[in-house]
Amino acid sequence: MKAHYACRSQDHLVNRRRFLGKMAAGMGTGSALGGMMAAGIGSLAGGVSAKEMQKRDMRVVVFNMHGGLSQLESWDPKPGTKTGGPTRAIPTSVPGIHISEFLPYTAKQMHHLCLMRGVNTSEDDHGKGTYLMLTGRRQSPAADYPQIGAVAAKSLCDESLGLPGHILITPGGGGGRGNEAAYLGPKYSSIALGGDKPPQNSVKPESISDQAEARRHAFRRQIDQRFLQQQRSAITDAYTYSYEQALRLMERRDVFDLSKEPESETQRYGNSDFGRQCLLARRLLENGVSFVQVTHSNYDTHNENFNFHIEQLGEFDRPFATLVDDLAQRGLLDQTLVVVLSEFGRTPNINLYYGRDHWSRAWSVVIGGAKVARGATFGATNEEGTEVTDGQVDHGQLFHTYLQAVGVDSTDSLLVDGRELPIADPSTSPIWDVLT
Repeated sequence: MKAHYACRSQDHLVNRRRFLGKMAAGMGTGSALGGMMAAGIGSLAGGVSAKEMQKRDMRVVVFNMHGGLSQLESWDPKPGTKTGGPTRAIPTSVPGIHISEFLPYTAKQMHHLCLMRGVNTSEDDHGKGTYLMLTGRRQSPAADYPQIGAVAAKSLCDESLGLPGHILITPGGGGGRGNEAAYLGPKYSSIALGGDKPPQNSVKPESISDQAEARRHAFRRQIDQRFLQQQRSAITDAYTYSYEQALRLMERRDVFDLSKEPESETQRYGNSDFGRQCLLARRLLENGVSFVQVTHSNYDTHNENFNFHIEQLGEFDRPFATLVDDLAQRGLLDQTLVVVLSEFGRTPNINLYYGRDHWSRAWSVVIGGAKVARGATFGATNEEGTEVTDGQVDHGQLFHTYLQAVGVDSTDSLLVDGRELPIADPSTSPIWDVLT
């Protein structure tokens, strides 16, 4: 679907992650996945060691509804009001909870989910809104903060599995590293997969024999060790980690290969690009990847908001609901936090183009699984959806809550270069009411 958006922000003129992915992508084993580089920095400053954290069999999957999903066409419809538009509400698997008619499959999984209907972030800019929703903090020139995926990878990843802990599934990704880890180091930044495709440069060329490959890496390790004895640094450790992690991932490349799934599974997920991406996300979670983010775009519906949401949510609904159901049926939902977020919501007022503009003062986020209360709602907006009337929360509280839901003490700190840095914004706290 092609849209001519009224919003002309740079976020929609340049695909930042695609650019970074192409810049980072390299050739050969050493640069497979755009260079699996950099050892992580820091350890937990509190009483729980990083090694103990890694033993927790918990994981996170985030659906980033990029562009600004309308809460009124999804999680908080207002039928029969002057702001509600033509969108109707339908019952869900939880008596008394209704969501948009555009989400009939998801409605059947409501007993696994929790609707956060009182979100107020007061930030209507795409880039700044994305930053604060993924880091839990406002963007500032004074400091850069790691995104939730990097923190989850640092806290939860079991490196012995041979798989990266932070994977972004997005159109245009090719295996390159992102830059979301800030002071945690690029080891915990995302690897961006191109849709449902395995990482590029992760297959050994047929012209190189296994014996030659083994000799090549044995020689490299010997040279590395000799050099490290004299001039070891964070940079040299990063170089070594880059090669070794890439090699281990190549050995487990089948995890990314959807051809290993029967055709019936592809059909269950809808046999669409997004359906295959959700199926890939399930494979990654099943194999112990700590954090997976799936991007679904573009919800910036300044024009034709209702027609766009019919199509966009029609594509999202079935695969998302199937993934939630699969996680529950396979016994993984108790260990997997599911999050559906955006950078903000859409205005209750409908503009002259039958669209909705940016609105961050009263919108919705969905969470589920892990230690989240199931089949619940928290927070409410007024009759026309213009303001939060109960249970108001912001990005900082949500960030704390995501971490607490997977067993990470969000009030703890990391020790980075001799400094204690809070994992989450210390001026706010988790939403304990939605945690079990």
